[in-house]
Amino acid sequence: MSEVIYLDYNATTPCDPSVLEIMLPYFNRQFGNAASKSHVYGWTAEEAVEGARAKTASLINARPDEIIFTSGATESINLAIRGVVEKSLVRQPHIITYATEHKAVLDVYALLATKGISVTILPVNTDGSIHLSALEAAITPDTVLIAAMYANNETGYILPVKEIGAIAHKYNVLFFCDATQAIGKIPVDVATEQIDLLSISAHKFYGPKGVGALYIRKKMPKIIISALQVGGGHERNLRSGTLNVPGIAGMGAAADLCKQKLEANGKQLAALRNQLWTGVAAIEGVRLNGTLTNCLPNVLNVCFDFTGGDNMLQRLSKNIAASSGSACSSVTMQASHVLKAMGLSEPAALASIRFSLGAPTTKEEVTKAISYIQTAATGCRK
Repeated sequence: MSEVIYLDYNATTPCDPSVLEIMLPYFNRQFGNAASKSHVYGWTAEEAVEGARAKTASLINARPDEIIFTSGATESINLAIRGVVEKSLVRQPHIITYATEHKAVLDVYALLATKGISVTILPVNTDGSIHLSALEAAITPDTVLIAAMYANNETGYILPVKEIGAIAHKYNVLFFCDATQAIGKIPVDVATEQIDLLSISAHKFYGPKGVGALYIRKKMPKIIISALQVGGGHERNLRSGTLNVPGIAGMGAAADLCKQKLEANGKQLAALRNQLWTGVAAIEGVRLNGTLTNCLPNVLNVCFDFTGGDNMLQRLSKNIAASSGSACSSVTMQASHVLKAMGLSEPAALASIRFSLGAPTTKEEVTKAISYIQTAATGCRK
């Protein structure tokens, strides 16, 4: 595996060694339950959880008591959207989102639609951008929630979240932001961007899998949502269940690490991504999906017009780990709903590959990757 160049960091990232080191004691030596309040084992576990809560909050300029730990972004998304709708006092709630959202959001919206909730899914432009005027026009007196991701997981396109937040609050509508791909790559500030609820997943920024968080604003306005599960009153009665102390400790460590290296990593990734695009763009019949000017620094989504993306991926698989889109949707082997929403045809969407770089990526790896991609492209034309 070490010989394969990993360019699928948007799917998952390796757990940083320093993060793993912090996690290990909580598996055996310090194995206490954070809900055990009567002895030192529980106190130690609780201290680790609260320390991680503070570090996670600091990464997005939130308060520690605004962070609820979950199993990951999908649970956070469900808790945020369904929790808002179930708590709403509106008789027939209306919710808004975009066609390029992650399936975890779109599937929740589809579920709610079957329960009689009014749903509006707004289109996007060919580069993934949106019309704020269309968003404002879609709001009705019954609108209770707008869901818009911070940065797209397939193209890296960054939405104008601050402007979306301002529009939402203008009409007293809550704004939920899936920031799973943005966290750890670019600055995120829930206060200045007027985000009411926000989802996070640790394994996207060099933390462990199976742990995430939901930010819920506590002031101006204070957000109240319904829990999806009950049982022990953990996490302010919003997420009952024994806390994953090793994972949470790792998430806090990863958040702290990313905050320290955010600017330097961003510059490094942008330079490597641009190097990759320069080499890939030299191949005849290649075009960029989206844009590089308002995009995460580590993402490159490319359409190989002369071949099916699966054919390219198969040829590259011995040398490069990449993907045709979201890891959560890849098992369906369908054309990306994100690219189709941006106007790509089914064949063009199927002929597209997402390359996503990470902190461990080197210039030498990018140089080799370009050579592998060029060779694969030549092979596909034969």
